[in-house]
Amino acid sequence: MKLSALKIKTILEVLRDRYPVVKTQLEHETPFQLLIATIMSAQCTDNQVNKVCKILFEKYPDPEGLSQAPLTQIKQIIYSTGFYNNKAKNIKACAHAILNKHQAKVPEDMGRLIKLPGVGRKTANVVLSAAFGHKTIVVDTHVLRISRRLGLTKSHDPVKIEYELMEIIPKRSWNDLSLQFIYFGREICDAKKPLCENCPLFKICPTKGKG
Repeated sequence: MKLSALKIKTILEVLRDRYPVVKTQLEHETPFQLLIATIMSAQCTDNQVNKVCKILFEKYPDPEGLSQAPLTQIKQIIYSTGFYNNKAKNIKACAHAILNKHQAKVPEDMGRLIKLPGVGRKTANVVLSAAFGHKTIVVDTHVLRISRRLGLTKSHDPVKIEYELMEIIPKRSWNDLSLQFIYFGREICDAKKPLCENCPLFKICPTKGKG
């Protein structure tokens, strides 16, 4: 897909001006806690995940503690995040794998991260970016939707979108762009009712919020 350098530059400048300082909204003290929080964030708000993690990490702050926690106890704590049965199994299994296969340290590369229970590319990219400072593009529902609406991709496949964005966005902007799209999606470019009349990118948006 051929896109003008001016359009890319405009998008990056507008988002940087609107959201000059961005960071993950998932509260954590260690890479392990961020990993677990990100697994829990599927189909759940960051605010709710943070409330649950505060309780979970007070009891089980590290891989050793969480791997030994009763599954029923984990389910009870994370119940409000939704899909708690699968999440609890993955969280416990992930902690066990980190403890026994990685010397209680979260792996710092994509290949080993995605082999952990409950960890896909999106979760791995969040951890690599926010915990370790690697340059990544996290494709969540906001990034997917806004990338399509702005004409940056025609794909519905998160992995394909990730690689397409990596080709057209300067690497120095990868981490911030993902978070800026998330902020922008929550504030302006809503899935069902985008606030196009307030959108600073309206003039260069080919779909006007309908893509």
